[in-house]
Amino acid sequence: MIPSYRVCDQILGVVANIGPEISRIYVVDDCCPDGSGDVVRENCDDPRITVLRHAENQGVGGAVITGYRAALDDGMEIVVKVDGDGQMDPSLIPDFIAPIAAGEADYAKGNRFFNPEDIRGMPKGRLAGNAVLSFMTKLSSGYWDLFDPANGFTAIHGEVARHLPLEKISKGYFFETEMLCRLNTLRAVVVDVPMRAKYGDEHSSLKPSRVAGEFLVKHIRFLCKRIGYNYYVRDMSLASIELPLGLMLVCFGMLFGGYHWMESARAGVPASPGTVMLAAMPLLVGIQLVLAFIGFDIASVPRRPIQRKYVTGQ
Repeated sequence: MIPSYRVCDQILGVVANIGPEISRIYVVDDCCPDGSGDVVRENCDDPRITVLRHAENQGVGGAVITGYRAALDDGMEIVVKVDGDGQMDPSLIPDFIAPIAAGEADYAKGNRFFNPEDIRGMPKGRLAGNAVLSFMTKLSSGYWDLFDPANGFTAIHGEVARHLPLEKISKGYFFETEMLCRLNTLRAVVVDVPMRAKYGDEHSSLKPSRVAGEFLVKHIRFLCKRIGYNYYVRDMSLASIELPLGLMLVCFGMLFGGYHWMESARAGVPASPGTVMLAAMPLLVGIQLVLAFIGFDIASVPRRPIQRKYVTGQ
Protein backbone atom coordinates (compact mmCIF):
# COMPACT_ATOMS: atom_id res chain seq x y z
CA MET A 1 0.00 0.00 0.00
CA ILE A 2 1.55 3.26 -1.21
CA PRO A 3 0.23 6.69 -0.15
CA SER A 4 0.81 9.03 -3.06
CA TYR A 5 1.13 12.81 -2.84
CA ARG A 6 3.55 14.89 -4.93
CA VAL A 7 5.68 11.84 -5.77
CA CYS A 8 5.26 11.67 -9.54
CA ASP A 9 9.01 11.57 -10.10
CA GLN A 10 9.59 8.62 -7.77
CA ILE A 11 6.48 6.47 -7.59
CA LEU A 12 6.94 4.55 -10.84
CA GLY A 13 10.33 3.36 -9.65
CA VAL A 14 8.86 2.32 -6.29
CA VAL A 15 6.09 0.30 -7.95
CA ALA A 16 8.51 -1.30 -10.41
CA ASN A 17 10.73 -2.59 -7.59
CA ILE A 18 7.98 -4.36 -5.61
CA GLY A 19 8.66 -8.09 -5.70
CA PRO A 20 6.49 -11.12 -6.46
CA GLU A 21 5.85 -11.82 -2.75
CA ILE A 22 3.19 -9.09 -2.92
CA SER A 23 -0.20 -10.10 -4.36
CA ARG A 24 -1.87 -6.66 -4.47
CA ILE A 25 -0.53 -3.11 -4.79
CA TYR A 26 -2.79 -0.27 -3.63
CA VAL A 27 -1.72 3.21 -4.73
CA VAL A 28 -3.68 5.80 -2.77
CA ASP A 29 -3.74 9.13 -4.58
CA ASP A 30 -4.42 11.59 -1.77
CA CYS A 31 -5.88 14.23 -4.11
CA CYS A 32 -2.39 14.79 -5.45
CA PRO A 33 -2.27 18.05 -7.45
CA ASP A 34 0.23 16.43 -9.84
CA GLY A 35 -2.05 13.46 -10.50
CA SER A 36 0.37 10.78 -9.30
CA GLY A 37 -2.42 8.20 -9.32
CA ASP A 38 -3.06 8.91 -13.01
CA VAL A 39 0.67 8.60 -13.67
CA VAL A 40 0.63 5.08 -12.23
CA ARG A 41 -2.56 4.13 -14.04
CA GLU A 42 -1.25 5.33 -17.39
CA ASN A 43 2.29 3.98 -17.15
CA CYS A 44 1.98 0.68 -15.24
CA ASP A 45 0.44 -2.49 -16.64
CA ASP A 46 1.05 -4.58 -13.49
CA PRO A 47 -2.25 -6.45 -12.89
CA ARG A 48 -1.69 -6.28 -9.13
CA ILE A 49 -2.15 -2.50 -9.05
CA THR A 50 -5.33 -0.82 -7.80
CA VAL A 51 -5.39 2.99 -7.79
CA LEU A 52 -7.57 4.61 -5.13
CA ARG A 53 -8.22 8.34 -5.20
CA HIS A 54 -9.38 10.81 -2.55
CA ALA A 55 -11.65 13.64 -3.66
CA GLU A 56 -10.08 15.78 -0.93
CA ASN A 57 -6.63 15.64 0.63
CA GLN A 58 -6.79 13.73 3.93
CA GLY A 59 -3.13 13.59 4.91
CA VAL A 60 -0.79 10.64 5.07
CA GLY A 61 -2.81 8.98 7.83
CA GLY A 62 -6.03 9.24 5.84
CA ALA A 63 -4.32 7.70 2.80
CA VAL A 64 -2.97 4.82 4.89
CA ILE A 65 -6.38 4.15 6.45
CA THR A 66 -7.97 4.04 2.99
CA GLY A 67 -5.33 1.54 1.88
CA TYR A 68 -5.83 -0.58 5.01
CA ARG A 69 -9.58 -0.74 4.47
CA ALA A 70 -9.22 -1.72 0.82
CA ALA A 71 -6.69 -4.44 1.66
CA LEU A 72 -8.82 -5.81 4.51
CA ASP A 73 -11.91 -5.84 2.29
CA ASP A 74 -9.92 -7.96 -0.17
CA GLY A 75 -8.90 -10.38 2.60
CA MET A 76 -5.20 -9.57 2.65
CA GLU A 77 -3.33 -11.40 5.43
CA ILE A 78 -0.46 -8.91 5.84
CA VAL A 79 -0.50 -5.27 4.74
CA VAL A 80 2.81 -3.51 4.03
CA LYS A 81 2.99 0.27 3.77
CA VAL A 82 5.74 1.88 1.67
CA ASP A 83 6.03 5.59 0.97
CA GLY A 84 6.00 6.69 -2.64
CA ASP A 85 8.95 9.09 -2.41
CA GLY A 86 11.63 6.47 -3.08
CA GLN A 87 13.29 6.71 0.35
CA MET A 88 12.36 3.11 1.19
CA ASP A 89 13.82 0.06 -0.54
CA PRO A 90 11.00 -2.32 -1.62
CA SER A 91 13.51 -5.21 -1.63
CA LEU A 92 13.29 -5.09 2.20
CA ILE A 93 9.59 -6.00 2.18
CA PRO A 94 10.31 -9.71 2.93
CA ASP A 95 12.19 -8.61 6.07
CA PHE A 96 9.06 -6.84 7.31
CA ILE A 97 6.77 -9.73 6.43
CA ALA A 98 8.94 -12.46 7.99
CA PRO A 99 8.36 -11.83 11.74
CA ILE A 100 4.61 -11.48 11.19
CA ALA A 101 4.31 -14.55 8.98
CA ALA A 102 6.33 -16.53 11.54
CA GLY A 103 3.92 -15.55 14.31
CA GLU A 104 6.61 -13.63 16.19
CA ALA A 105 5.10 -10.15 15.82
CA ASP A 106 1.87 -8.36 14.98
CA TYR A 107 3.41 -5.19 13.55
CA ALA A 108 6.82 -4.43 12.09
CA LYS A 109 8.30 -1.01 11.47
CA GLY A 110 11.55 0.29 10.05
CA ASN A 111 14.44 1.60 12.12
CA ARG A 112 16.99 3.81 10.36
CA PHE A 113 19.09 4.15 13.52
CA PHE A 114 20.07 0.50 13.92
CA ASN A 115 23.44 0.81 12.19
CA PRO A 116 25.54 3.76 13.46
CA GLU A 117 27.26 4.00 10.06
CA ASP A 118 23.94 4.73 8.36
CA ILE A 119 23.21 7.66 10.67
CA ARG A 120 26.02 9.70 9.12
CA GLY A 121 23.99 10.19 5.95
CA MET A 122 20.93 11.45 7.80
CA PRO A 123 20.32 15.23 7.85
CA LYS A 124 21.28 16.60 11.28
CA GLY A 125 17.93 18.30 11.84
CA ARG A 126 16.05 15.11 11.09
CA LEU A 127 18.39 13.14 13.35
CA ALA A 128 17.78 15.43 16.32
CA GLY A 129 14.04 15.53 15.72
CA ASN A 130 13.78 11.76 15.55
CA ALA A 131 15.74 11.35 18.78
CA VAL A 132 13.36 13.65 20.68
CA LEU A 133 10.28 12.13 19.06
CA SER A 134 11.49 8.61 19.82
CA PHE A 135 11.83 9.35 23.54
CA MET A 136 8.40 10.97 23.67
CA THR A 137 6.88 7.99 21.87
CA LYS A 138 8.49 5.53 24.29
CA LEU A 139 6.65 7.31 27.10
CA SER A 140 3.28 7.65 25.39
CA SER A 141 3.14 4.28 23.60
CA GLY A 142 4.85 2.04 26.16
CA TYR A 143 7.10 0.44 23.53
CA TRP A 144 10.39 1.23 25.26
CA ASP A 145 12.42 -1.07 22.99
CA LEU A 146 11.55 0.75 19.75
CA PHE A 147 13.17 3.68 17.99
CA ASP A 148 12.43 5.85 14.96
CA PRO A 149 8.65 5.99 15.59
CA ALA A 150 7.91 8.24 12.61
CA ASN A 151 9.26 5.64 10.18
CA GLY A 152 6.59 4.96 7.58
CA PHE A 153 7.88 1.60 6.36
CA THR A 154 5.54 -0.78 8.20
CA ALA A 155 3.74 -4.11 8.01
CA ILE A 156 0.75 -5.30 10.02
CA HIS A 157 -1.19 -8.54 10.35
CA GLY A 158 -4.62 -8.15 8.80
CA GLU A 159 -6.54 -9.47 11.81
CA VAL A 160 -4.74 -7.07 14.12
CA ALA A 161 -5.53 -4.17 11.80
CA ARG A 162 -9.22 -5.16 11.87
CA HIS A 163 -9.29 -4.62 15.64
CA LEU A 164 -7.86 -1.11 15.45
CA PRO A 165 -10.31 1.83 15.62
CA LEU A 166 -9.24 3.13 12.22
CA GLU A 167 -11.94 5.80 12.24
CA LYS A 168 -10.40 7.36 15.38
CA ILE A 169 -6.74 7.37 14.35
CA SER A 170 -5.16 10.67 13.35
CA LYS A 171 -5.11 11.32 9.62
CA GLY A 172 -2.15 13.67 9.81
CA TYR A 173 1.55 13.20 10.52
CA PHE A 174 0.86 11.83 14.01
CA PHE A 175 -0.51 8.68 12.37
CA GLU A 176 2.52 6.41 12.82
CA THR A 177 2.93 7.38 16.48
CA GLU A 178 -0.76 6.96 17.25
CA MET A 179 -0.68 3.54 15.60
CA LEU A 180 1.88 2.47 18.22
CA CYS A 181 -0.26 3.89 21.03
CA ARG A 182 -3.34 2.06 19.76
CA LEU A 183 -1.42 -1.17 19.25
CA ASN A 184 -0.23 -1.06 22.86
CA THR A 185 -3.81 -0.98 24.11
CA LEU A 186 -4.33 -4.23 22.16
CA ARG A 187 -1.10 -5.61 23.69
CA ALA A 188 0.27 -6.21 20.18
CA VAL A 189 3.90 -7.18 19.69
CA VAL A 190 5.84 -4.61 17.64
CA VAL A 191 9.37 -5.15 16.30
CA ASP A 192 11.93 -2.90 14.67
CA VAL A 193 13.39 -3.91 11.29
CA PRO A 194 16.83 -2.43 10.45
CA MET A 195 16.81 -0.48 7.21
CA ARG A 196 18.59 2.24 5.32
CA ALA A 197 16.90 5.37 4.06
CA LYS A 198 17.77 7.37 0.97
CA TYR A 199 17.59 11.16 1.03
CA GLY A 200 17.31 12.81 -2.34
CA ASP A 201 15.66 15.97 -3.65
CA GLU A 202 12.19 15.09 -2.35
CA HIS A 203 10.49 17.72 -0.22
CA SER A 204 8.55 17.00 2.95
CA SER A 205 5.38 19.00 3.64
CA LEU A 206 5.85 18.41 7.37
CA LYS A 207 6.76 21.65 9.15
CA PRO A 208 8.15 20.82 12.63
CA SER A 209 7.38 24.31 13.96
CA ARG A 210 3.71 23.85 13.11
CA VAL A 211 3.22 20.42 14.66
CA ALA A 212 5.52 20.55 17.72
CA GLY A 213 2.80 21.84 20.06
CA GLU A 214 0.18 19.48 18.64
CA PHE A 215 2.50 16.49 18.98
CA LEU A 216 3.36 17.37 22.60
CA VAL A 217 -0.32 17.62 23.58
CA LYS A 218 -1.14 14.34 21.88
CA HIS A 219 1.79 12.54 23.50
CA ILE A 220 0.68 13.70 26.95
CA ARG A 221 -2.92 12.68 26.24
CA PHE A 222 -1.96 9.19 25.07
CA LEU A 223 0.44 8.76 28.00
CA CYS A 224 -2.37 9.51 30.44
CA LYS A 225 -4.81 7.27 28.57
CA ARG A 226 -2.34 4.38 28.39
CA ILE A 227 -1.46 4.54 32.08
CA GLY A 228 -5.09 4.90 33.09
CA TYR A 229 -6.21 1.97 30.95
CA ASN A 230 -3.30 -0.40 31.57
CA TYR A 231 -2.78 0.23 35.28
CA TYR A 232 -6.21 1.16 36.64
CA VAL A 233 -8.89 -0.23 34.29
CA ARG A 234 -7.62 -3.42 32.70
CA ASP A 235 -5.26 -4.41 35.50
CA MET A 236 -3.82 -3.23 38.80
CA SER A 237 -0.45 -4.00 40.35
CA LEU A 238 2.09 -2.59 42.76
CA ALA A 239 3.05 -0.12 40.02
CA SER A 240 -0.49 1.28 40.21
CA ILE A 241 0.33 2.46 43.74
CA GLU A 242 3.94 3.47 43.11
CA LEU A 243 3.15 6.09 40.46
CA PRO A 244 0.53 8.25 42.26
CA LEU A 245 2.26 7.91 45.63
CA GLY A 246 5.62 8.80 44.09
CA LEU A 247 4.21 11.84 42.28
CA MET A 248 2.49 13.07 45.44
CA LEU A 249 5.70 12.77 47.46
CA VAL A 250 7.75 14.53 44.79
CA CYS A 251 5.24 17.39 44.60
CA PHE A 252 5.08 17.70 48.40
CA GLY A 253 8.87 17.72 48.72
CA MET A 254 9.29 20.35 45.99
CA LEU A 255 6.51 22.61 47.27
CA PHE A 256 7.45 22.29 50.95
CA GLY A 257 11.15 22.72 50.26
CA GLY A 258 10.61 25.59 47.84
CA TYR A 259 8.39 27.48 50.26
CA HIS A 260 10.80 27.16 53.19
CA TRP A 261 13.79 27.98 50.96
CA MET A 262 12.14 31.25 49.95
CA GLU A 263 11.20 32.00 53.57
CA SER A 264 14.78 31.34 54.67
CA ALA A 265 16.17 33.55 51.92
CA ARG A 266 13.77 36.36 52.78
CA ALA A 267 14.50 36.19 56.52
CA GLY A 268 18.21 35.58 56.07
CA VAL A 269 18.04 32.61 58.46
CA PRO A 270 19.16 29.10 57.37
CA ALA A 271 16.43 26.43 57.47
CA SER A 272 16.67 23.97 60.33
CA PRO A 273 17.96 20.42 59.68
CA GLY A 274 14.48 19.07 60.42
CA THR A 275 12.94 21.30 57.76
CA VAL A 276 15.54 20.20 55.22
CA MET A 277 14.85 16.55 56.00
CA LEU A 278 11.08 17.04 55.72
CA ALA A 279 11.63 18.39 52.22
CA ALA A 280 14.40 16.02 51.08
CA MET A 281 13.02 12.68 52.30
CA PRO A 282 9.65 12.81 50.48
CA LEU A 283 11.42 14.05 47.36
CA LEU A 284 13.97 11.22 47.37
CA VAL A 285 11.42 8.52 48.19
CA GLY A 286 9.04 9.89 45.55
CA ILE A 287 11.74 9.80 42.87
CA GLN A 288 12.54 6.21 43.80
CA LEU A 289 8.87 5.21 43.50
CA VAL A 290 8.52 6.90 40.10
CA LEU A 291 11.69 5.16 38.87
CA ALA A 292 10.32 1.85 40.14
CA PHE A 293 7.14 2.46 38.14
CA ILE A 294 9.15 3.25 35.00
CA GLY A 295 11.16 0.06 35.49
CA PHE A 296 7.95 -1.95 35.76
CA ASP A 297 6.54 -0.22 32.66
CA ILE A 298 9.67 -1.02 30.64
CA ALA A 299 9.45 -4.69 31.69
CA SER A 300 5.78 -4.77 30.64
CA VAL A 301 6.39 -4.26 26.90
CA PRO A 302 4.13 -6.80 25.08
CA ARG A 303 6.00 -10.01 24.23
CA ARG A 304 3.24 -12.43 23.17
CA PRO A 305 1.77 -11.82 19.68
CA ILE A 306 -2.01 -11.42 19.63
CA GLN A 307 -2.51 -12.42 15.99
CA ARG A 308 -3.03 -16.07 17.02
CA LYS A 309 -5.81 -15.02 19.35
CA TYR A 310 -7.68 -13.29 16.54
CA VAL A 311 -6.96 -15.99 13.94
CA THR A 312 -7.43 -19.14 16.03
CA GLY A 313 -9.27 -17.83 19.07
CA GLN A 314 -6.54 -19.09 21.40
